[in-house]
Amino acid sequence: MLTVHTDTKVHKMWSENVPAARAKSGDTVRFETLDCFGGQLKSEDELLGGLDWNNVNPATGPLFVEGAMPGDVLKVEILNIELGDHGVMVGAPGEGITGNVVCGEVTKILPVKDGIIKFNDKLSFPVSPMIGVIGTAPKGEGIDTGTPDSHGGNMDCTQIGAGTVLYLPVNTEGALLAMGDLHAKMGDGEVEVCGVEIAGVVTVKVTVLKDCKLPTPFLLGKEKAMTIFSAKTADEACVGATLAMHSFLMKELGMGDHEAAMLLSVTGDLRVCQVVDPEKTFRMEIPRTVTEAYGYEFM
Repeated sequence: MLTVHTDTKVHKMWSENVPAARAKSGDTVRFETLDCFGGQLKSEDELLGGLDWNNVNPATGPLFVEGAMPGDVLKVEILNIELGDHGVMVGAPGEGITGNVVCGEVTKILPVKDGIIKFNDKLSFPVSPMIGVIGTAPKGEGIDTGTPDSHGGNMDCTQIGAGTVLYLPVNTEGALLAMGDLHAKMGDGEVEVCGVEIAGVVTVKVTVLKDCKLPTPFLLGKEKAMTIFSAKTADEACVGATLAMHSFLMKELGMGDHEAAMLLSVTGDLRVCQVVDPEKTFRMEIPRTVTEAYGYEFM
């Protein structure tokens, strides 16, 4: 199996990035990833202010997928996520929604063992592994790996985990898939600017789809289908995610405009992914029972 190692990483998703590896459509690939701090925080004495910001949010890759051409869709089946033995969290004034109510900088090292995160002496949580940064090269200028957009990127969507399928746009030959910023666990919103940041290994299957009409990024879980949208403001991201799903219901399921809108009010769940990055990210979820009722089959 092809493995993309952490010595080949990018800090900007861009069509001009040199491919770290090449795969064929249908191949299974392992991505080794660093945590979002690039492995710089090794103890609780090392703080956010001392980071080399040029090495923050590394994304392993990019992977060139043969046959992927602009206008195609890259189907990324997330098969497995392996986590390291500890996670890192930070807090600092001015960071995240809580940045105005905390004092001083803090780094917290959280042991991860047997699928359990030890938060403190009283609280432990089961892991819920997810990928924070995953995307293809965007159109035009490169986009920093810390920023989400229509190409994917730093969406910080808690639902992007093992057993899901992420559909991403192909904007340049080879797609140039890269990923990183794993979390052992994170709440929707990521309100203090980070989850349990952790290194690990992601195993995916990549498939090039021709003539796929899904609005990307699009995420398919076992029970839910989701449109993901990022924008400068939370309001814009809410509207974008909702209208993307509304368009899907009309174009792919054949619903009328009011019918699709009513369905979203009845059974659609509009949820925040993150509100702490340069662009905010929301998702609109519908049950897969809706698409099944219409006999719709995802590629």
